[in-house]
Amino acid sequence: MRVVVALGGNALSPTGGTGSVEEMRAALADTASALADLVATGTSLVLTHGNGPQVGRLLLQQELAAAEVPPMPMDVCGALSQGQIGYLVAQALDNALRRRRLDTRVLTLVTQVVVDGRDPAFRRPTKPVGPSYQRPVASEIAQASGHVFAIQGDGRWRRVVASPKPLRFVEQGPLKGLVDSGHVVVAAGGGGVPVVEHRGQLRGVEAVVDKDRTAALLATVVGADLLLVLTEVDRVQVGYGTPSARALLTLPVAEAKALLAAGEFPEGSMGPKVEACVTFVEAGGRAAIGALAQAVDVLAGRAGTEITR
Repeated sequence: MRVVVALGGNALSPTGGTGSVEEMRAALADTASALADLVATGTSLVLTHGNGPQVGRLLLQQELAAAEVPPMPMDVCGALSQGQIGYLVAQALDNALRRRRLDTRVLTLVTQVVVDGRDPAFRRPTKPVGPSYQRPVASEIAQASGHVFAIQGDGRWRRVVASPKPLRFVEQGPLKGLVDSGHVVVAAGGGGVPVVEHRGQLRGVEAVVDKDRTAALLATVVGADLLLVLTEVDRVQVGYGTPSARALLTLPVAEAKALLAAGEFPEGSMGPKVEACVTFVEAGGRAAIGALAQAVDVLAGRAGTEITR
């Protein structure tokens, strides 16, 4: 069986944490052990991950050092976060595989994802990135940098960028070859580095591709049997954050579509995860959403929420 596991960026750097590398390594330790047990059964494993908290910290570091060091654009920051997180994931899992005396190695592939330069998302940036600011500070940064800011639910302002749909991976052929070789591949982290293609040439763009939509594309490209989306929550809930919240063991595609249309799953959190799973299940695969700490149980159907036909 071939499984694509999508690790949430917040699951690697838990909300309220410091964001230190020690914290990320601690979060990965148990998961690496569970994933190594999975590889030991003969499962072909492909990993991808979010990068929200991590790339936000990179942007903040650049902003604070802008007077001394030229800031990098969003596509380069995305590549930086792929290398950073991919290295930590690969090292943790590789160590766990070595302890089990398995010959499988873990490879990290910095992956470019092609998007359409005419995607409507470029005309209406909505994806928040980086830290929050009071309006006067946001206005000052916007004037100096040309960045677009939008007010958030907490009344503070954040930079927003386009979030176009992923079309294909630049490294698609080599990626499939690496996966077919039997090794674990970490690919398309943070949704992949967004690029547009014009007359056979590639160019990075100021955007963030949703990592869950990219995960569904990745699962299709590598011929996965199962897409496993691991995050901070144990199960998908309806009425999340309210007294009437209810956890779901299974979520049929038709019901998922209706709940998405009704706005039950917010765009900035559970919405893209459910949408990605629906897309993959409709293409003939299986998909589930659950907690990072319960990865093996989610895979076995003992935890999490399975998206069903």
